[in-house]
Amino acid sequence: MALLTFVVWWRMYFLRIGEMKRERIHPQSVATSSQIASKLSDTRAADNFRNLFELPVLFYLALVVAHQAGLVSPVVVALAWIFVALRVAHSWIQCTYNKVMHRFYVYVTGGMVLWVLWAVLGYGLLPG
Repeated sequence: MALLTFVVWWRMYFLRIGEMKRERIHPQSVATSSQIASKLSDTRAADNFRNLFELPVLFYLALVVAHQAGLVSPVVVALAWIFVALRVAHSWIQCTYNKVMHRFYVYVTGGMVLWVLWAVLGYGLLPG
């Protein structure tokens, strides 16, 4: 997930700087997100970068909980990797052809995997 976030950040950086240079957009004219949306034509990577700090935050926390509570198991590891694979697919869709329904299906599936991961951890944390 960290590598994916890094790759999307670099993509966003190069796309944004390239467009600003090509279109001669002064940096101060895109100081807010609403200004960015009105001046830049391609915000897919930036949109995806923001998405990488939504559900993935719960993923990172789940991994910490699993480790600290001694709940790392093959099921937890498998669910974690499935979630990562789905986030990679989500990022690829959003940063390339950006078909909303394709992105939505991958997002929902990833969310369900994340909730199953949390359910497994919750069950493991139950006393007894």
